[in-house]
Amino acid sequence: MVSLKEENICKEAKMLLENMTLEEKIGQLVQYGRLKEAELQKLEAGKIGSFLNVAGADKVNKLQEKAMKSKNPIPLIIGDDVIHGYKTIFPIPLGESCSWDLKLIEETSEIAAEEASTEGINCIFAPMIDITRDPRWGRVAEGTGEDVFLASQIARAKIRGIQSNKWNDRPYVTACPKHFIAYGAAEGGRDYSAVDVSERCLRETYLPPFTAALDEGAYTIMCSFNDLNGIPSSANKFILRKILRQELGFEGLVISDWESIEELIYHGIAKDKKEASLKSIEAGVDIDMHSGSYEEHIHALIDEGKLDKELLDEAVLRILKVKIALNLFNNTYTDTSLSKKVIRSTKNVEKALEAARKSIVLLKNKDCLLPLNKNIKSIGVIGPLAEDKVNPLGCWALKGEPKQVTTVLEGIKHKLKSETAVYYEKGCNINSDLEGGIDRALELAKKVEKVVLVLGESSDMSGENHNRAYIGIPEAQKKLLKALHSENIPVVLVLMNGRPLTLTWEEENIPAIIEAWHLGDESGNAIADVIFGDYNPSGKLTMSFPRCEGQIPVYYNKKNTGRPNFKKYLDVEETPLYPFGYGLSYTQFNYKNIKLSSKKIKQDEKLTITAEIENVGKIAGDEIVQLYIRDMVASITRPIKELKGFKRVHLDPGECKEIKFEITAKELGFYDEYFNFVVEKGDFKVWIGPNSIQGLKENFEVI
Repeated sequence: MVSLKEENICKEAKMLLENMTLEEKIGQLVQYGRLKEAELQKLEAGKIGSFLNVAGADKVNKLQEKAMKSKNPIPLIIGDDVIHGYKTIFPIPLGESCSWDLKLIEETSEIAAEEASTEGINCIFAPMIDITRDPRWGRVAEGTGEDVFLASQIARAKIRGIQSNKWNDRPYVTACPKHFIAYGAAEGGRDYSAVDVSERCLRETYLPPFTAALDEGAYTIMCSFNDLNGIPSSANKFILRKILRQELGFEGLVISDWESIEELIYHGIAKDKKEASLKSIEAGVDIDMHSGSYEEHIHALIDEGKLDKELLDEAVLRILKVKIALNLFNNTYTDTSLSKKVIRSTKNVEKALEAARKSIVLLKNKDCLLPLNKNIKSIGVIGPLAEDKVNPLGCWALKGEPKQVTTVLEGIKHKLKSETAVYYEKGCNINSDLEGGIDRALELAKKVEKVVLVLGESSDMSGENHNRAYIGIPEAQKKLLKALHSENIPVVLVLMNGRPLTLTWEEENIPAIIEAWHLGDESGNAIADVIFGDYNPSGKLTMSFPRCEGQIPVYYNKKNTGRPNFKKYLDVEETPLYPFGYGLSYTQFNYKNIKLSSKKIKQDEKLTITAEIENVGKIAGDEIVQLYIRDMVASITRPIKELKGFKRVHLDPGECKEIKFEITAKELGFYDEYFNFVVEKGDFKVWIGPNSIQGLKENFEVI
């Protein structure tokens, strides 16, 4: 995509600005998520510059036509929350991140944007790139987990995909990474709650994914709801003016989150919408999403001399530049026949299946219970999510259609011969008992060879403002699981959920556990592929699973403390139940022969690290090889381990490959006491392994 700094874009935007009235300028700052007669009248008068929650080429074309027939024709930005697919629904972002497949993530993002573009949408409110370390928070489902390096790489992939724009017959699409910034650190995992983090934590942990997204050319960014260190993001000059504009050089536009400007009143830093408007526009928020604050008060603030008119012009200029860059003036309308050709094409559905397969994480497989043999004579499929077509879509699947979902029961039936007896029993509801359900489930389980139990969360148990204090399997389902276990029935447990769960009892007692997340349209087919071995699971966790809620937050790259060997809890181990980077396979991989190109390197030199990975099992499989580094002594305390590289590798049985990583100053540096990026001399430790707690290690020195 073109740069917003290009001379012709800047020149055209300034010419448009010069011909606009004050009312028209204010209108560019106004975005509404409803469409009634009042909004249509304002649109015709040039008093609305963008909409959200409006889709369909015919409907959007009519809105664009009204905008272009106004006295000063300027096309509309049309935004939408396309979080993990538009109408082809892919796994929730947390699930898809477990694929560690950047090419795949870019492709699914591209498909989502292309489908949305055929229905007139030109601004996608995604990706969510908040670092998330508290699984109680419902919005972890929308993110990519706990690690800064991985999240930054995924942010780049998603921006490239969303903004690929491989067409010239309709408006282009911009990504809108969110939520700027540190929204994922909400206290207690309570959505919208305050965030209080140090500037170091802000810059080292929460900022890098946004820096990566802007480096890839995102035109817009959304600020967050939360109070950050005493000042809500929608009025926070430090993050929006100093960091975003001055330091990162962002030329695009900033959109508020839904009514977050008006919410400054409830935060207690504005007495009314007028004061909230002043604080937000001065801080650098260009578009007011749905609160109406700018529409109602910007004119008066200028008339009263409280708001510098130049600030308004700057905001409008940024909006105009984005609209020009999106080719909105040249290709304002969308061909209404496009959606039928693009949406849910065979290619798109096939990609949804690939994404679903690669997102699945095998957590446990005692005595190689999995994969099951397709020649079994009978199988029991039990659980409230086994025949469910709604919940596998996950949160934020706004345009998804349950009728397109393949259930686990359907997927299993597709795999088996017609003479195989497949029995189903719900057993319980997601959050309540079902009269006689457990008894029927036990009766079924006793007459079949194998049992697949599908449990977990409904789609509305995660997502925005869907937080949980207790994150285990819901009690009614736990009763069903324990009843089956009490009868010594071996169970393959399939989990559908939008967050890490506490699975301590399950890990101790259940022989096989598959983490299947909410996988979207192809859920059942992907899960059945894994259950019966047509796909060898390769997913690795991107968020640690705690043993219990009292451990939260638990993440791998913590600081060491001055007493690292002291016990952290009296009543539970310090380590997570399943660590970051963890995931099993149906085959076994052996790591050997780690080598360094040098034991000593200068600060401006590269270090090459290699290791051999061998498939010592009997079937082919993919392994996600991970590289971690630790700075042993530094002027600022450093984490005990940090991810600095990863590669997916496919290995046939008996095959061995050498995997190579290169480390540069970028991977070794950090912010010093004064927030200057430095690479210091000293000793480092490096690991290559299958997850964050295992691996081959070596030492080197920066001289």
